[in-house]
Amino acid sequence: MLQMTCRFRPCIDLHGGKVKQIVGGSLRDDGSAPTENFVSEKPPSWFAGKFRDDHLTGGHVIMLGSGNDDAARDALGEWPGGMQVGGGIRAGNASQWLDAGASHVIVTSALFDAEGKFLQNALDAIVAEVGKEKLVIDLSCRRTAGGWTVAMNRWQTLTDLSVSPETLDSLLPYCDEFLIHAADVEGLCGGIDTELVSLLGAWGKCPVTYAGGAATFEDVKLVDEAGRGLVDVTVGSALDLFGGSGVCYAELASMSRI
Repeated sequence: MLQMTCRFRPCIDLHGGKVKQIVGGSLRDDGSAPTENFVSEKPPSWFAGKFRDDHLTGGHVIMLGSGNDDAARDALGEWPGGMQVGGGIRAGNASQWLDAGASHVIVTSALFDAEGKFLQNALDAIVAEVGKEKLVIDLSCRRTAGGWTVAMNRWQTLTDLSVSPETLDSLLPYCDEFLIHAADVEGLCGGIDTELVSLLGAWGKCPVTYAGGAATFEDVKLVDEAGRGLVDVTVGSALDLFGGSGVCYAELASMSRI
């Protein structure tokens, strides 16, 4: 059995009120339908209950667009304190999601203006509301000429913030963890962004979760190795729990508990 130093962080991605696996780069605001790899008929609470029973803490519930509030509360209510929540979180509603059962709130778009300029006052406001120990900053990103650039609005809009050791250092005093989706490979099951994982592992100053591209157990092992055991991993579309064939959920959950 593969030995893991990093943790497997489960995910519940919500779109249109249902648990789905979506190709990240296909999300648009123009009314076009995203590319869906999986749509579950089971409610979000079913997945949350499974993660609870398997003692998989620190996973995340992500609301991809509007119309997902009730579904997110369904998941959080099944396992109070067991999962983080993100998607539309901002100062003014963040504490409500903690009250709904989230262990942490995850923020991205609320930290930027409409053009993608980072707003320090917005971050200060959220920290003042919930405290840094309850905040996860999502630095999901796309590859650009200089490396990686944080993307907001369901990964459609590039911001003025890069994913770099300097950025991580500057934001560390304001949060408990980072969550980073590699949006260019998200949902494609074509392999992870090894360079990005290596950057995160070399930094390694607080918990970081990487998501994007994992298709097999070899990809999970690569995250563990490239991240020096300091970068946790999320597996979505490849997981048999979500209709995939590359990674067995029961096996991965068992390895993560060793």
